[in-house]
Amino acid sequence: MNNIHHAAYGCRDAEQTRWFYEDVLELELAAAFHSDQAPGTEEETPFMHLFFKMGDGNFIAFFDAPEITDNDWLNRKHSFMMHIAFEVDNEESMLAWQKRINAKGKSCLGPVDHGFVKSVYMYDPNGIQVEITCKTNRYAELMELEKQTSRANIAEWSEMKRSYKEEKFGVAEIAKRGNQ
Repeated sequence: MNNIHHAAYGCRDAEQTRWFYEDVLELELAAAFHSDQAPGTEEETPFMHLFFKMGDGNFIAFFDAPEITDNDWLNRKHSFMMHIAFEVDNEESMLAWQKRINAKGKSCLGPVDHGFVKSVYMYDPNGIQVEITCKTNRYAELMELEKQTSRANIAEWSEMKRSYKEEKFGVAEIAKRGNQ
């Protein structure tokens, strides 16, 4: 695979979402179209599909489909469960973005130093945490160190958490490998 063409999420309202991603984050609104039928299934599912172009040519996309959208899904999500991280060139750029976003009336908190990256954070109108991040000088070194121990770290974590997860999610769910 070459790259991510787009990641798509549900949204509460196309205009709210357009305001945040175009006016606040200054991404180009590249496309917005609607249909009454879901592609492929031809089910009667009216939707608006929005695409915002990023600097690398990839997109972040949203579906405004009020007939099938669960309002609970639009509550703020824990950042461990879902967030979007946009990369900028350096810390100065990240801090300039933070200042610009706060000036537009949107709360943008941080920065947080994660060692390999530094980040500032906010929520979009759909409950998705949005992160603006930049690599630190130690990024390549720290990522290489993590790569060397990643499989062992997963095995150790799995051993520590397996019984808890089996109790919480069920043995069958933990054993699945995506075949549903």
